[in-house]
Amino acid sequence: MFDVMAFVVPIIVIIVVIVVFLSFVPLGLWVSAISAGVKVNIFSLVGMRLRRVRADKIIRPLIKAQKAGMDVNANQLESHLLSGGHVDNVVDALIAAHRANLDLSFERAAAIDLAGRNVFEAVRMSVTPKIIETPWISAVAIDGIEVKVIAKVTVRTNLGRLVGGAGEETIIARVGEGIVTTVGSSHSHKAVLENPDSISRTVLSKGLDNGTAFEILSIDIADVDIGRNIGAHLQIQQAEADKQIAQAKAEERRATAIAMEQEMRAEVERMKAKVVEAEAQVPMAMADALRSGNLGVMDYFRVQNVQADTEMKKNFGATDLTGILKKEDDKKK
Repeated sequence: MFDVMAFVVPIIVIIVVIVVFLSFVPLGLWVSAISAGVKVNIFSLVGMRLRRVRADKIIRPLIKAQKAGMDVNANQLESHLLSGGHVDNVVDALIAAHRANLDLSFERAAAIDLAGRNVFEAVRMSVTPKIIETPWISAVAIDGIEVKVIAKVTVRTNLGRLVGGAGEETIIARVGEGIVTTVGSSHSHKAVLENPDSISRTVLSKGLDNGTAFEILSIDIADVDIGRNIGAHLQIQQAEADKQIAQAKAEERRATAIAMEQEMRAEVERMKAKVVEAEAQVPMAMADALRSGNLGVMDYFRVQNVQADTEMKKNFGATDLTGILKKEDDKKK
């Protein structure tokens, strides 16, 4: 019994040691690397495990890079992975750039990847240009006719400006601005319809890709359409505005005339009141004159006769005017 235990215990210890060793060392991955001709120290794999780095995320891309003839080591890939980068994308981009004879270093590819851009897609766009289609862009010619344009912009990634360069939205905005400027400087919308290529030539010559992550290869006008008559619409709005201004001024003049009329009527009423007040003072003045002897009795009667004669003439004039108006009405009937 003692001999059996002495034989079993070492075996158990050896098995435990092997299990612990295999839990720290991805032996299969190490064998794959060695068989692919990639020199990887087994203690480096243990160090990756202790640093909580998945060894397969480093070794498999490293195998691809070594097989493609790229000068990349495990430390670079591990550093990029720990920085939050995508190692597979970077390695694939390096291989694609190498095959396409593009100048792309590991540092630049890693910087592009950490900047949030898909470096592999960027390399593919450098080899195969991409077509960006703009939405309908509305512009107005000098004659007031609206012209709607759709353009197709062929771009290629500029790897040197990919970090910090503007994206597709800036390209679309600049192309739209160039189209609006070109159409707006045309004297007639017919000239735009006859020569739409003049728009693409003018816009392309403006260097719209400056400061962007792309290089514009061509700008092609895909569709041109006629929109509204903006000039006539603006003239109608101006006429309506002029009409409202004229109505407001007329209303202002009317209000001023009414105010002046009311003021004149008030003045007439004030004058009438003064006349009535003055007429009321005449008898009192005559009575004072009689008492003081400045006015005789005969003078008083003569004044009364003059007033009576004046009143009679007023009555006669009113009667004649009434008769004339009545005759005129009878004639009209």
